[in-house]
Amino acid sequence: MRRRVEQHRRQDARPQSANELIAFAQRLTRFGLWFGGALILAAAVLIGVDVTLRKFFNASIGGADELAGYALALGTAWSLGAALLDRAHIRIDSLYVLLPRWLRLSLDFAGLALFIAFFGLIAWHGWSVVQQSWMSGSRSQSALATPTVIPQSLWLLGLALFFVVGFALLAHAAILIARGNASAAEHAISTRSAAEEVQEEIRELWSGPRSGS
Repeated sequence: MRRRVEQHRRQDARPQSANELIAFAQRLTRFGLWFGGALILAAAVLIGVDVTLRKFFNASIGGADELAGYALALGTAWSLGAALLDRAHIRIDSLYVLLPRWLRLSLDFAGLALFIAFFGLIAWHGWSVVQQSWMSGSRSQSALATPTVIPQSLWLLGLALFFVVGFALLAHAAILIARGNASAAEHAISTRSAAEEVQEEIRELWSGPRSGS
């Protein structure tokens, strides 16, 4: 009797731990999304101010294009995790939708694993670049002479965040598949269906007037 109770407790704890794992990943990606969006917004404002100064005052901030390039790279890296959890990455699913469910889920899981491994490889080589920039004290060839280790380190942190979030999502999907919950696993890692896209659009339309009122 005690063994059965313990087994039920373990089974109940597994989905709870899986949900906590994905909730932690969502909190991380929310921070990364706000950070990346703030950088891109700041870059847009900086470019706008620089263009205005050149047009009307014949002056320039200097290095605005360089800083905007850093912001774009950092904003992209820090937003990758949120796009992964939201299943916003572009996929070509012309043949995918014709496959049986088990094969689609298998391909999704394998594709996610390869996707994470690819960015893990990029992060690994990126760490070597950061180390080299730190040891050599390299700076950008511009008027700002920015120490390249600063934007490179922030970029690498964004990739590391994506790797952690991707690994958490992969573990979450593996737990769901092991428990036989294929529908939840599909909702976590599979491409969005047309019905899901329509439901999200309807939800946004309904939430708009309510939030405004």
